[in-house]
Amino acid sequence: MTDNFENGAESEWMELVKTAFFAVLLAMTIRATIVEPFNIPSGSMKPTLLVGDYLFVSKYSYGYSQYSFPLALPLFKGRKWGEEPKRGDVVVFKLPSDNKTDYIKRVVGLPGDTVQMRNGRLYLNGTIVPRTFVQQSGVTDRYGKMARLTEYDETLPNGVVHKIYEQSDAGPLDNTRVFTVPAGHYFAMGDNRDNSQDSRVTHLVGAIPFENLVGRAEFLFFSTNGEAHLWEFWKWPWTVRYERLFNGIE
Repeated sequence: MTDNFENGAESEWMELVKTAFFAVLLAMTIRATIVEPFNIPSGSMKPTLLVGDYLFVSKYSYGYSQYSFPLALPLFKGRKWGEEPKRGDVVVFKLPSDNKTDYIKRVVGLPGDTVQMRNGRLYLNGTIVPRTFVQQSGVTDRYGKMARLTEYDETLPNGVVHKIYEQSDAGPLDNTRVFTVPAGHYFAMGDNRDNSQDSRVTHLVGAIPFENLVGRAEFLFFSTNGEAHLWEFWKWPWTVRYERLFNGIE
């Protein structure tokens, strides 16, 4: 009887191990091939994305490269089953200067395009991109200082309308040279135009290789304003931005 009991316990233990192994394998497969969660650590995509937003990124939208997988395993070169991003897509990509850090920005320039900022206005292929005044807002920056920002609706050439913030039209990145987007690359910018290190900063980001795209930002599944510490569980319900939950990303 003792032997039967021990054999039964051992069998149950092995079943638990196998179940746990396959559960982890399934989770890793889903993360690598279907969707992956990301959180927003900075304000470079305000007002579209806020610090404390958590979102799902579709891994299949642009096909797969080595950066689709954990540890960027070099299982193959280039991109398989690739579908090119569209102007206006919000994308997660590996920073070209280190191929490790995840960045999230909006695609504005496609291969062959020319991109330039002149006095705070975006020009694509020599034509100014229309923007419409929405409102002025007071926003607290990461140092706790209040900044006055102007919100606009910007309309890209393919009809995609998205919101941007401008602190002024005379910031360090508001006047640039003409950039020509190389073949197989994309030009991406943050919606918070005066507070974003993006493709305008060539030594850090520059044009983004197609291979470096991780996926397309799809929708928010959680958002917190960060006003409660992890151990202050009694405050959690009042820190959730309920109005942002399950919103699509435009």
